[in-house]
Amino acid sequence: MRADPHPVTGQPFASPVPPGTGWPDDPATAQTPVARTAHDVARLASSAGSVQDVDAMSSVCRACPRLVEWRESVAIGGRRAAFADQPYWGRPGPSFGDPRASKLIVGLAPAANGTNRTGRMFTGDRSGDWLYAALHRTGYANQATSVAAGDGMALTGIRMVASVRCAPPANRPTPAELATCGHWLDRDLALSAASPQGLSAILALGAVGWNAVLGAARRLGWGAPRPKPAFGHGAEVLLRLPGGAEVRLRGCYHVSPHNTSTGRLTEEMLDAALRRL
Repeated sequence: MRADPHPVTGQPFASPVPPGTGWPDDPATAQTPVARTAHDVARLASSAGSVQDVDAMSSVCRACPRLVEWRESVAIGGRRAAFADQPYWGRPGPSFGDPRASKLIVGLAPAANGTNRTGRMFTGDRSGDWLYAALHRTGYANQATSVAAGDGMALTGIRMVASVRCAPPANRPTPAELATCGHWLDRDLALSAASPQGLSAILALGAVGWNAVLGAARRLGWGAPRPKPAFGHGAEVLLRLPGGAEVRLRGCYHVSPHNTSTGRLTEEMLDAALRRL
């Protein structure tokens, strides 16, 4: 099997990367249980005792055949020419950031040559370039660029997660894929809210992230406005937890190349959304 050197460590890896083989920040091991059906996802997600457990189990998930086939086909034979000599993660993207964060960013899904290559959420593509630069400007990130796992990037007070953790063809997950992966998001939100620091705010990037959070909130029994509030940049709703605490959900246009290149989303708009969390 072909092995290529990691761009930071130089260690050779097969593509996709087997869990527990030394990839920087890999949350899983060879013993991490693997979900192969939607029922498995629901069962394993409910058993997770920490967000680190969610990351580990979701990072080896194989429950959605279309997504598994796509992410692995890109990793093996569909690499972008600029990265042809690099190993590709080729697995679901775990969350990234401060495990004790009280604030979350929820995006759409990994990019085929971004997170699917680097193994780190929003890393290795133009969307990530924009987001990490903004996180640095607003004091959440220790550096302005994130190029690969192991490059020293660290976040404080905030963590990033995707609505769907595998790279989908054409960046469009199906409703069934969103529903299956929703079990991981449900557990992630529940554990974050129940942690000592609690969960105070969520920034949803795009309508998919917005709808995923609202869907998870309702499944968890959190109070959410009805009818469902429409997504918009700057839209804001309060989600009420059973114990009475509130989580502020804010909408932000996604950091997609289309939005950032056309000016629909500017650096000032993104910075303001982060500062208001």
